[in-house]
Parts: sequence; C-alpha cells; structure tokens
Amino acid sequence: MQTTDNATTRYEGSPAGQAFGQTQGAQALAPQVTYADYKVIRRNGSVVSFEPSKIAIAVTKAFLAVNGGQGAASARVRELVEQLTQNVVRALVRSRPNGGTFHIEDIQDQVELALMRGGEHNVARAYVLYREKRTQARGHDDQIVASTPGLNVTDNGVTRPLDMAALRGIIELACSNLGDAVSADPIIAETVKNLYDGVPMAQVYDSAILAARTMIEKDPAYSQVTARILLHTIRREILEEEVTQTEMADRYAEYFPQFIKRGIGAGLLDDKLQQFDLKRLGAALDNSRDLQFGYLGLQTLYDRYFLHHDGVRIEMPQAFFMRVAMGLSLNEIDREARAIEFYNILSSFDFMSSTPTLFNSGTHRSQLSSCYLTTVDDDLDGIYEALKENALLSKFAGGLGNDWTRVRALGSHIKGTNGKSQGVVPFLKVVNDTAVAVNQGGKRKGAVCAYLETWHLDIEEFLELRKNTGDDRRRTHDMNTANWIPDLFMKRVMEGGDWTLFSPSTCPDLHDLFGAEFETAYTAYEDKVARGEIKLFKKIPAAQLWRKMLGMLFETGHPWITFKDPCNVRSPQQHVGVVHSSNLCTEITLNTSDAEIAVCNLGSVNLVAHLKEQADGTLALDHEKLKRTVSVAMRMLDNVIDINYYAVAKARNSNLKHRPVGMGIMGFQDCLHLLRTPYASQEAVAFADTSMEAVCYYAYYASTELAQERGRYSSYRGSLWDRGILPQDSVKLLAEARGGYVEVDSSESMDWTELRSRIATYGMRNSNCVAIAPTATISNIIGVSACIEPTFQNLYVKSNLSGEFTVVNDYLVRDLKERGLWDEVMVADLKYFDGTLSRIDRIPADLRAIYATAFELDPVWLVEAASRRQKWIDQAQSLNIYMGGASGKKLDEIYKLAWVRGLKTTYYLRTMAATHVEKSTVAHGALNAVSSGGGEGSGGAGGVGGGAAGGFGASGGAASGGIQVAAAAPAIAVEAAPEADGPVCMMRPGDAGFDECEACQ
Repeated sequence: MQTTDNATTRYEGSPAGQAFGQTQGAQALAPQVTYADYKVIRRNGSVVSFEPSKIAIAVTKAFLAVNGGQGAASARVRELVEQLTQNVVRALVRSRPNGGTFHIEDIQDQVELALMRGGEHNVARAYVLYREKRTQARGHDDQIVASTPGLNVTDNGVTRPLDMAALRGIIELACSNLGDAVSADPIIAETVKNLYDGVPMAQVYDSAILAARTMIEKDPAYSQVTARILLHTIRREILEEEVTQTEMADRYAEYFPQFIKRGIGAGLLDDKLQQFDLKRLGAALDNSRDLQFGYLGLQTLYDRYFLHHDGVRIEMPQAFFMRVAMGLSLNEIDREARAIEFYNILSSFDFMSSTPTLFNSGTHRSQLSSCYLTTVDDDLDGIYEALKENALLSKFAGGLGNDWTRVRALGSHIKGTNGKSQGVVPFLKVVNDTAVAVNQGGKRKGAVCAYLETWHLDIEEFLELRKNTGDDRRRTHDMNTANWIPDLFMKRVMEGGDWTLFSPSTCPDLHDLFGAEFETAYTAYEDKVARGEIKLFKKIPAAQLWRKMLGMLFETGHPWITFKDPCNVRSPQQHVGVVHSSNLCTEITLNTSDAEIAVCNLGSVNLVAHLKEQADGTLALDHEKLKRTVSVAMRMLDNVIDINYYAVAKARNSNLKHRPVGMGIMGFQDCLHLLRTPYASQEAVAFADTSMEAVCYYAYYASTELAQERGRYSSYRGSLWDRGILPQDSVKLLAEARGGYVEVDSSESMDWTELRSRIATYGMRNSNCVAIAPTATISNIIGVSACIEPTFQNLYVKSNLSGEFTVVNDYLVRDLKERGLWDEVMVADLKYFDGTLSRIDRIPADLRAIYATAFELDPVWLVEAASRRQKWIDQAQSLNIYMGGASGKKLDEIYKLAWVRGLKTTYYLRTMAATHVEKSTVAHGALNAVSSGGGEGSGGAGGVGGGAAGGFGASGGAASGGIQVAAAAPAIAVEAAPEADGPVCMMRPGDAGFDECEACQ
C-alpha cells in the first residue's frame, strides 16, 4: 500500500487513490479538492488529517486478528485489503465531495459495512468487537456446554434429560483413529448451541451431523467423522435402538436375515433371495467397512440407494452391498460363494457397479442396465414406437441414446399425403417432453441424447436446439444432443472443401455406410446434385458448418462432438451391423437396427485401490490384485445380462445375442496425486496408457475365461475378435480407411501373445468389454475422483440431489500439513481463489503443478491421455473437455486434435468465462461461487451470454494455424478457425444440476 507524508498529495498512485479515477468508475474528488480538505474527529475530540493509508492498516490488522500471522503472507488478504480500502474511501468521499470532516465512528461504520458487503463477516466482527470480545464469545460457548445438564430431550414421546456423556461418547467414537487434527469438543459445542429444551432426540443427532460437516473444510477427516455420526443415526432408525459400531460386529449377522425377510414381505425384494443361506451371508458382512465412507458417499447412499418401506430405511450399508451381490449371483451354481465374492469387491470399494444395478439388483424389478441405444425409422409408426420405447426404458432408470438420422428433413416430400415434412425437430421436442414426464424410477430425471449425422439437411437447426432464443416450439431445453460426424466431413474441413446437406429420404443408404463406402456413395450423390437429379439439398463450406458446430458448443454446451467412422471402423461387431450413435454419456458404441436396441451394463474399477508400494517406496499398479478384481467384476457384468429385466423385447434379444458390457475406471486423478505426477505431463500420459492397457488386458482375458466356462457370444463368428484383430490393431484399420489424419501411439508394455492365443482357442463371452463411463455418482459413494476427470477444484461445494457437500482435496491437505502450510488462512485462500493454487504465494511450485485444477490444464493433455487409452478400449470413453477462457481458435485446435488422435467421442465442453467470478462466504464456511454473467443475450444450459456469431462468424475462411500439442507428441498441421471471444457454457462440477445426467453412473 503506497503511503505519503504530504497531506495534500492526491494519492493517485496508491490503491486508495486509484479508487477515485474516472476510469475506475468511482466518483472523483471535486475540482481543486484534495485530501487536505478532509479531517477526522477522534473519540477524544481532537482533529487530525484524513489518511487513507491508516484505513488500510486497520483493515489489515482485522484480517490478521481472524486469520493469524500467516495472513500477512496471503495474496488473498492483500487483494481484499486493497479493494476494501478503495470501497471505504470512495464511500466517505462520495458523502462529502467538497471536503469536510468525518467522525472516527463514521469511518469505522463504513469499514464494517464494506467488510460485511464483501462477505467478510468474521473480520467485520473482529474489527468492531476487537479480539478481546471474540475471546469472550468463545468462552461463552464453553459456558453453554457446561450448562447443558439441565437440557431436556424428547425420545419416542418421553421427555428426559439429555445424556451429555452418551452424546460425547458417540462423537468421540466418531473421531477416533482419525488423527490429532479432529476433535470432538468443537462439534459438541456447536451441537449443543443449536438445541432447545424438549428437542426431539433425532434432531440432536442431526445437529451433531450439521456441526461436524461445517468443519470438513478445516480438515478432510471431518468428512469421516460426519459419516460416522450419520451411521449412528442410520443404525438407530433401522434397529430402533442405540447400537455402537463395535456392537455391530455381532448385530449385522443377526439383522441381515431379518432384513431380507422384511424386504421380501414388503414386496421390495425378489423372493429368490430367501433361497440363499442367509446365516452364512450375514456372517460374511464386515462391519469395519462401514468406516470407509466419507460423508458425501454415505449420505448419497442413504438418500437414494438404501431400500425403504413406509418412509423408513430398512437397509444398512453392508446389507446393501450384499443385497446387490445376491441379486447378481442368482443364477450361479454356488450362489453363496459367488455372492460373498461379489460382496467383497463392492464393499471394499475395489469395484462398483453402475447406479441402475445398485438401485435394482435383488429387487422385484431388476432393471440393471445403464444404457440403451435406438435408431428411429422414417415413418410415424417408427417414430412413435421409438417414443414409447424411450418412455418404457427411462421408467426403469435407463439412459437413452437415439439416432434420428433416418427421419426425413424439413421440406421433404411425404408420399402418403402428398405434403411436405416438418423435419426431425418437431419430433425431438416430443422426445424432450417425454424425458421430462417419465423420470427414472422416481429417483432421477429421465435423460436422453439425440444424435444426427452431419450430412442431414436439418443439421443447422439441430445445432440450435439448446438455444434460449428463437421459437420455443423448436427448442429442446431438457434434452442432450450430439453430432455424429463422418470422417469425410472432417477431411473437407481440413482441406477447405464444400459440404452438401441431404434429406435421408433422398439418400437412405448413407445412414448405414462408413469409411470408403460412405465416401463413394456420398460423392455419387453430390454428382447427382451437379447433374440436377436431386432438388432438395444445400451446399455450404465445410469450415462454415464446423464453426457453427463449435459456436453452438461454445454457447450452449451442445451438440457434443462424436465421430462416426472411428466408432465403426474399430468396432468388433462391424460384421453384423452399424454403430449409428453413441449413448447418453458418449462411451458406448454398439450396433442398432430396427430389430435391435443396444444395451450396455456398466461398472468401474477403483484404480486407486490397485496401487501398491514397491520395495523402493514408490507406488505402482498391483497387477495381481487388478487381475482378480477385473475377473470378478466381468463375471458380475456378464451375469447382469441374464438377470436383467428388459422393458422392451428388442433390447433383450440384442443383449442376449451379443452380450456387451462396459468395464470402466475411476480415481485416475487420485492415482496421479499419489504418484506425485501432474496431469499436464508426459508421465501422466504414460500412466494413462499403461493403466488402461492393464485393465483392458485383464478384461479381455476374463471374457475368454467366461467363454471357456459358458460359451462364446452367439454372433462371435466374423467379428474382429474372431479375425485376430484386437482393439490396438484396429487403429491401423482406421488409418487405412482415412488415408491419413491418424497419429496414435502404438507402444505396448504387456505381452499380448497369450491373450491372442486364448481368444483364438476359446473366443470371447462378450462382444464388447470396456467403456469408461462418467461415474459421477458411484465415485462419490467411494470417495474418489470421477473416472478420468482432472481435479475440478481443490475446495468447493458440490450440489446434488442429496444436498450440498464441501469437497476438499485430502491429498493436497496432507502435503500442506507436511510442509506446515495448512491453516485457516490457507482454507480462506482456497475459497477466495476458487480452489486453485496458482495465486496462493505460500504454496510451492511443485504442489501447484501436481494439484493444478481442470481449468488450469491445457486441454491438449486431456486429449493426449485419452488417445492413449482409446487404443486399448473396444468402445469409448466419456471425455469432458475443460478450457479456462476458451476461444474459437482453441476449440478448433482441440477438437481437430481429438479427431487426429483417434478419439471416438467427446462429452461436455466445460468452460469458464473470462468474466470475474464473484466469491462469498456464508455462515459456518459454506462456500458459494456465483458467476457474474457475461455478454448480452441469453445463454443455454447453464451458459451465459448470447450467440457465438461474434466469435465464430458465418463466413470467411479459416486462418492458418496448427495444433499445439504436448512436448514430444507428434502433430499434424491443420487449419484453425480464427481466434474468438464470446459467451461460454458455465456448467461446472460443483454446480447444482451438474450431476443430473447420471444414467451411466
């Protein structure tokens, strides 16, 4: 803070002085008025000069009183002091523009008001009451705790004194074995402070949970403390008595058979479950695994997964996992042994089945599949049959991917009525409203994604479906959309060619063609246009349509970018059909037809649980354990196919014929943290490569074992598997089909010879084995990072259907503790800087690199890591692209790079606007991040601002540019669209609604 001894200086070089500049938007001093014209009356009546620098000193002391001496090192504190001083001086001068006198109390009132408006309530309190009064306030809390013996509670209609010793015992037990950082005392103090005489006992425990959860931001271990208190309330609700964690070792075995019988009697569970040896299964339950949960995970299970009857939960955590395991082992010969085997990998968090499986396994309506893919025919019967199928599949918690490419375009001739078609868009509006009307088993919103190929004549209107402007009858605000892009279009974009749009009624065969056959047929139709044989078409520069695709993605987050040819050329099942679309979350690539609805059953391996310490102290993949886990998990997924309830016959026929499953991963970012590896590094790309190679190897190996035991899937003959072509081999097929534009690493770290031999001998049980789903919910349950996602923020509040939860990066906290840097100032800094480390001075550079957040990463690294994974995967992966301050040029480069690197699909574009994000802290440390809006007009789907026309434009060629890739990574020079600024999609992982599309979790 600049100061001066000259009372007549205008302070224009100081932060306070800058506050008066016209360019800052503040009111300037009146002409010829200086600070010498202002005086201050002190409390003793003396009059002194007005010095803004003294305000800054006082505000700084207030911050230090709250934050401690470390606050002086905080960039956040320095920025806030400067800003608040400007606000105070501005307000004072505005009240007396021609000079005058301020009373010291007036100045302090303005300081307090500025602190309160800035959300710094604790600092404001310290400023007014001083540290002595804050000490008295803390002493008052102790008096409250000491006076509690007289507090009465109501329990089951009976009023009795609150047993403080018992309450303390429960909270202290919850804090046990979690280190010195957690303490029961502040939880007890806060709990009792919120009670009143006659409070119901259930509210006492609720108060304890709320008190504990507010402390999670201070130390992540409080998440487990909160979960353990919640666990006590769950036991109390279900067992109807106070039972400790230690006592549950015996009580679980006693409770479990009663739970199964109660569930069957209530009509919730399948009658076949009582055929198991319930005593044996109950004895296998491990109550110590209840202690693994964090608060977010256990609260999510309690709210949405545990079975309930008449409004009361009847299912405890270990019983939940065993119920799921029993449901998946119904058809096993030694069902108890398999159920225990399945239970162990679920309850140990080594593997987690998808949400539909967790919801419904073992129940009367065992709809266990996650994804359904359909193709819609070009007539009213086909269209409304597809709508009915959507409703039936969504009713039982399935996510939907619809291919609408066959439906004729706007203006096409309708033979039956001799009229003109209204195109595909009006029908998509009906699909949108059907998804809203039919929720997923009452547990989450119905979710659907519509796909359209890029040559469809309605593609330009399709791109605008998620806009908030225009005719609302031709908008679908609740439905996802995705581009299904053929390679020929991307080649035309790269080479500056034109692109012709057709109605599928004119060229119906394009829908079923890919690769060279598509290119031949498409150019033949263009020749017909040139000869005047086709009247309904539109020709535009390919780069113009590409810019519009990116512009809508930039503005509304839709349609997503997915690539038709890689999905088909590399499909193991190309001999029996065509992949016409992906699914809701873009990781499934299965054939669809009028006779078959593709189905996929999902689950994910917790990669973190499969790291082990080496002799030299480093961590590496535990291949032995990973092979065991994947083998058991593949058996579970294969069992889903036979046990599953199918609402539509076409789905059943398809699933039993091809038997596809989707084994995924989660916790990739956690692994990088433990390996001390930044996401933005060649080491991270290499780990993505080798870890995915291992998962895929063991998944394919397990499928051969199942084939040896149970037989091959029925359409195996003629598949790529049968031809000896593994997923990594099919990359060459893609390069040959494209004639270039493919640069994918081909290295291997494992010996695939044995696996190739086994496939040749026994075949495969499953047509497809691997797909990386988003895992937004199941990763919350076990407390790891979602699938392959980078860290969103190191401290933020996550909103989902169960409420708001503070999420803290416990790996970061551990490292900061080791370096003596974890304190309340650091917590406040993380809040102020939106959970990023780049501007926190105290954090060393190595930690900033390791804990860089998603928006700090160059998205090139996300694509490079995904490319390494994709060569091993026989389906695809849900790949979100994060960009901090996106531009048209950067979007153009990244999505072209994704295509060149052989990716099959991409998912959401997550982008932060360049506009300021306001920060505020509310009582008890709940953190809010409120976007301030940017640009004019209306955005879409959580976006801000208007259209992207200003950023991408509708005309003009692409400027020369190139893809900037990571060091040592090969690149292909490509055209890049011009640099652009503009509104962006602001939906981020902490925001309410981010997790609403959870069909694949």
